[in-house]
Amino acid sequence: MEVAANCSLRVKRPLLDPRFEGYKLSLEPLPCYQLELDAAVAEVKLRDDQYTLEHMHAFGMYNYLHCDSWYQDSVYYIDNLGRIMNLTVMLDTALGKPREVFRLPADLTVYDNRLCASIHFTSSTWVTLSDGTGRLYLIATDERGNNSSKKWEIMFNEELGSPFIIIHSISLLKDEEHSIAALLLRIEKEELDMKGSGFYVSLEWVTISKKNKDNKKYEIIKHEILRGKSVPHYAALEPDGNGLMIVSYKSFQFIQTGQDLEENKNENMSEKIKVEPLYYWQQTEDDLTITTQLPEDTTKEDIQVQFLPDHISIVLNGQLFLEGKLYSSVDHESSTYIIKENNSLEISLIKKNEGLTWPELIVGDKQGEFIRDSAQCAAIAERLMHLTSEELNPNPDKEKPPCNAQELEECDIFFEESSSLCRFDGNTLKTTHVVNLGSNEYLFSVIVDPKEMPCFSLRHDVDALLWQPHSSKQDDMWEHIATFNALGYVQASKRDKKFFACAPNYSYAALCECLRRVFIYRQPTPMSTVLYNRKEGRQVGQVAKQQVASLETNDAILGFQATNERLFVLTAKNLFLIKINTEN
Repeated sequence: MEVAANCSLRVKRPLLDPRFEGYKLSLEPLPCYQLELDAAVAEVKLRDDQYTLEHMHAFGMYNYLHCDSWYQDSVYYIDNLGRIMNLTVMLDTALGKPREVFRLPADLTVYDNRLCASIHFTSSTWVTLSDGTGRLYLIATDERGNNSSKKWEIMFNEELGSPFIIIHSISLLKDEEHSIAALLLRIEKEELDMKGSGFYVSLEWVTISKKNKDNKKYEIIKHEILRGKSVPHYAALEPDGNGLMIVSYKSFQFIQTGQDLEENKNENMSEKIKVEPLYYWQQTEDDLTITTQLPEDTTKEDIQVQFLPDHISIVLNGQLFLEGKLYSSVDHESSTYIIKENNSLEISLIKKNEGLTWPELIVGDKQGEFIRDSAQCAAIAERLMHLTSEELNPNPDKEKPPCNAQELEECDIFFEESSSLCRFDGNTLKTTHVVNLGSNEYLFSVIVDPKEMPCFSLRHDVDALLWQPHSSKQDDMWEHIATFNALGYVQASKRDKKFFACAPNYSYAALCECLRRVFIYRQPTPMSTVLYNRKEGRQVGQVAKQQVASLETNDAILGFQATNERLFVLTAKNLFLIKINTEN
């Protein structure tokens, strides 16, 4: 049994600026252009039965504006006439109207339970499209740049069940076999779930392929399903199609499809009914003890226990009973096991790192139950006694005064449970790498290079760090490529923020509120005039500017995209273009 590697994100210290002094508000006007739309955006509001936080994250906060990362300054949206409209900007002062490039074959207004239509630009010549009713389209577009007038042609069109949105897609060409893999998201009702909201999130990895050049028909050749309890912050397929990565608050796992799915449900139900742990374990500062009940008439010859420095394997009657990677190293030569009189197996493991408290016995294993004895509880309580008192701050002059929670700002408080970054192997369907993100809050994603996976931004202390996944580098899979100084702290104060983005060249980051206001945060740039820091008496070489744009509309912002030179903001009736950078 392979165990997922616990990894960490390696921060590049040269990309951090410990002397960053904050953003200076600039009153320089930003050129803003407004285009009135021929037809309103096809916004789909949440229904009464879509009442959970997950529905709001996935569909209520959906970005209706789509940026074609393969072609510069080209954005798309879908209007309520079922048309895919495109605006490609060549010159700001000569903006044309958005033009129709494709029209959905079905009349969406007749569907009561539809979701928002979604689109993903798979490659420079392919587009993946969902109409929000449960139908998936693969469309050949040829080259889309420079206002190309070539007709979009449907190459695949199939009903895939309940409505979904497209999260990500890739185009693959192996041995003259072209295929497209797409990641679809659904939120479905769990009838047997008696706890929580009663809904679960389904991520479906669908691969559609054409076997050879002579065969023009595309067919589904792979359909894998992951299930979880929260909408992922980030989910993307690797460029070679060998895996996918997910950032989520709650974990996902692959499930079987078809007949196996029913068997899996029955197994899950039996597991819920059976509450008895597989084994019990205890620990002291020096050793650990594992106890499990054996089947009747079990002899010593029926038991095989293998001890390794960081691994254990137990086989009973020829069946694998327990196996996995230990939390820490043990002295495997001194570890033993015996059969007790009450027909139980007792295993003793000697810790190599004496005094280390193990939070778990086997990494990722939930089948056992930890038993803490009263002496340990008393010792822990005594160690923590100095943190509590019957008096409020009884000794404020003490060397280590107690923490005052009132001094914490809201942006410093995180959920008790943290998000995780997981990499899944496409062949084994197992988790291969796990990063516990802890307090590193997820902020946004951006496509820097369309041939690579999308980057994601995480909060580290007060900064926002941008990470580029590299699936080919097993030892260093996530590269720190850019830093937005203090942006993690700044964005936490924007309570009404809706969308967050940055330029693919990292020159600025931007966020917008639900209505009207857009905030731009530029990277530090050299000063044209001499400026001194009054407190330190030193000359300031660079200044980071903050700018605010206010849109002339009272309509809610439905879409938000950033390119190297421009910001695009979509409302129900208008498309706004804000010129950020003038240089190419």
